[in-house]
Amino acid sequence: MENDSILWKRYQKHLCRCPEIGISLDISRMKFTDCFFDDMEPAIQIAFTEMAELEGGSIANPDEGRMVGHYWLRSPSLAPSDNIRLEIETAEAQIHSFSSKIHSGAILAQNGTSFKNVLVIGIGGSALGPQFVADALSSHTDRMKVYFLDNTDPDGIDKVFAELGEVVSQTLTIVISKSGSTKETRNGMLEAKAAYQRAGLDFSQHAVAVTGAGSELEKLARAEGWLERFPMWDWVGGRTSVTSAVGLLPAALQGIDFMKMLEGAKACDIVTSGTITKQNPAACMALMWHYATGGRGSKDMVMLPYKDRLLLFSRYLQQLIMESIGKELDRDGVAVHQGLTVYGNKGSTDQHAYVQQLREGVANFFVTFIEVLKDRAGNSMLVEDGIRSGDFLFGFFQGTRAALYENGRESMTLTINQVNAYSVGVLIALFERTVGFYASLININAYHQPGVEAGKKAAGTVMALQKSVMELLQMNPLSMTATAIAELLGKPEEVEMIFSILRHLAANPDREIIQESADKISEIAFRIDR
Repeated sequence: MENDSILWKRYQKHLCRCPEIGISLDISRMKFTDCFFDDMEPAIQIAFTEMAELEGGSIANPDEGRMVGHYWLRSPSLAPSDNIRLEIETAEAQIHSFSSKIHSGAILAQNGTSFKNVLVIGIGGSALGPQFVADALSSHTDRMKVYFLDNTDPDGIDKVFAELGEVVSQTLTIVISKSGSTKETRNGMLEAKAAYQRAGLDFSQHAVAVTGAGSELEKLARAEGWLERFPMWDWVGGRTSVTSAVGLLPAALQGIDFMKMLEGAKACDIVTSGTITKQNPAACMALMWHYATGGRGSKDMVMLPYKDRLLLFSRYLQQLIMESIGKELDRDGVAVHQGLTVYGNKGSTDQHAYVQQLREGVANFFVTFIEVLKDRAGNSMLVEDGIRSGDFLFGFFQGTRAALYENGRESMTLTINQVNAYSVGVLIALFERTVGFYASLININAYHQPGVEAGKKAAGTVMALQKSVMELLQMNPLSMTATAIAELLGKPEEVEMIFSILRHLAANPDREIIQESADKISEIAFRIDR
């Protein structure tokens, strides 16, 4: 009983209540000391100042010399220039107008019928945010059904088009790429164009682009006469683009009230702009990340939303948090190897999955629970005397939370009233702001991603090597080992990669590469099937 009394006192002392945006944050089960907030106050005040400068239009990404302005998307009046404000307002109006014309039939598919489906082609921030929103806010009243091509996996692409079948003729495709040169998105676009052509359709009469001005994609959409083009700006990063046309256009077409989502995000931005630390849920959460990980990423964050509609939230947060925080160098150029690993599933599925390890295994994590108070839109049936299904979900959440705490596992709980467009906007803005605060606390730049760019460059090197291997085999009729090919190409250090390339090509008959068997890997030979 004494422990319960202590927890109740901590709960009352440390609960951050924000009724104006329908959330509360309980950090009482994080075991920080009484002096923690006082000790961290100077650092979080610096974070508040840096955030205000960011919103004011300071250069937040010196690598690219650009501002970071996703906050302006829901409050255009905050934009640092009238031109940017007008561009945001014009884009919102364009989304309203275009989605209304699609829904009303003012814009029809090539065969003269109404569009019934939306196919979104993008990757990373151009897919994860829209996927989360589409899944969290779907309903039986959706105006259009949304599909995604979010990878360059041929089998995955085939799966989507097999599901679409003949209704590809009534499918509107949105291609999302800021530069227009992202290979995964370009490949998905080419595969989609081929699928429309196989159905005897002109892709351009079913396509819209969301891209940067003057990009390769913008030029292509203009030249081919696509239905519409929507803007992406260099001051909006992919992982914070869900409240731009990237996320709002698919949502509007699906039938989601995207203005409510923007309203929720804007209201959260206002609350989390406050400089009274314990009244700012984003600041409190950022400080808990710092406490739990020692400001060094020493523990993982497990997201456990107790709501099916929030299943994809942890995937969305993985990019938002890990791409923002995972950095080798801090802002002073010092090697720090920062990061915060995020993973999660949903409750109460977790209790039949990995909660056993969370309670009794390696204590290398802290938990963020998300509790949703409202069970469903209507009334619930009884499943036991006086008990409904949602009561069990609540019970499992509380039971898991208690069981973890009893075994020394720390957690915080974010409570929201219900899952709707407004609250989804609040969640998006809350975690965006938390990432910004935490980045300031650990002195890293949250708004660039050199590791991602390095991976893209490495992939380009592999594709160039594959072309060289194919050219060599086409000129030489003899079977050759990977070692021999590497020597002939003058790239002996790439022999393992060359072997991997050849094995992949040989597994796909349309590449016309034959792999000859041998007992030793070094003796496996390859040739062109002539």
